[in-house]
Order: sequence, then structure tokens, then C-alpha cells
Amino acid sequence: MNILNLYAGLGGNSNLWDDNAHQITNIELDEKIAGVLKKRKPNQITLIADAHQYLLDHYSEFDFIWSSPPCQTHSKMNKFTRHNTIRFVDGRLFEEILFLKHWFKGKFVVENVIPYYDAPFNPIKIGRHLFWSNFEITPLEIKQPTDFINLANLRGKQKMMNWLDIHYDENIYYGKNHCPVQILRNCVHPLLGQSILNDI
Repeated sequence: MNILNLYAGLGGNSNLWDDNAHQITNIELDEKIAGVLKKRKPNQITLIADAHQYLLDHYSEFDFIWSSPPCQTHSKMNKFTRHNTIRFVDGRLFEEILFLKHWFKGKFVVENVIPYYDAPFNPIKIGRHLFWSNFEITPLEIKQPTDFINLANLRGKQKMMNWLDIHYDENIYYGKNHCPVQILRNCVHPLLGQSILNDI
């Protein structure tokens, strides 16, 4: 298949996808994150671009699209922790679900966190994720480390890399967040990503 992986991050969901059997195009806006992914997956195409716009411009070129739009405004953490910031939820999540549902002819998955509100459009819940798709997904549960949320230093980074089987030397961060673990915590576990691809 010709696969589009939007908001690719480190490529957790696609880590076990066979890039000899499929052509995989990753879209990631952050240059440092994209650089790590390029080094880890040299047989895949990794482009630095706005994933939301890329979807609109190129959706018809692909057989399968996976999208993981930013989750920060949807997360329960946004509302129920001391970091609580009152803001609108990022509407790209809903825009992409509706767009893919009504315009895309292939198979798709949109992934996000379990939100602080009642999620629309009947997603399936697996672990800490919600998935919207146009095919049936097998709910594969993967046990996460007990201190998953509290891992925040270089030792935590190593623990998460071992859990995901994604390894790299760089310390990379999201924006002003100086936690080296956050980028790993955002990954869909590769075994779950592989299971979902197999469901197609």
C-alpha cells in the first residue's frame, strides 16, 4: 500500500510497518523530530510539512492514511491538573475525521487521547487511545509501565525507549516542554500500530 502517516513524531505507530512491502510517507512539522525519524527509517519518505494541509492537498494519492493530530487541548490533563489553561479544543481532530469519512476512498485511522469531554463520532477505545476508522479494529491492549505518566528524566527516556523498542541518542522536546520523555509518551505502541495495519 501507499501509506500516509500524519503528525508522525518518532513513528511509534509505524515502527513495525514493513517499508519493503509498503511505501510510507511520514509528515512531521518539527525539524528535529523529523530528523530522528529520517535516521531511524531511511527507507521511508519523511517530509517536514504541515500535516493538516498536506492531508487536504494529497489525500487522494494514498491507500491508507493514519493521522494523530495534536492531543494537548483534548487531554484530561489539560483540564484537571495545575497546568489547566482555558482554551478551545483543537478542531483539526474533528475536521480530519469528517474529511476522511466523507472524501477519502481508502482506509483511514485517526488517533487521539481519551478526552475530558464525550468524544463524538463513535471511536473505539484501546488503552489510553481513541481511534476513529472506517474498518474494524482489533482491540489489542498493551500494558504500559506503571510510572508511565511520571517518567520525566533521562532514565525515564531509556525506560520508554526500551518499552517501545525505539532508540535514538538525541534529546528532543515539544516546544517549551523540557521533558525528554514526552515525545516518547506520545507514541502509539508499535505492536498496536502493527495490529491495526494487519486489520486492513
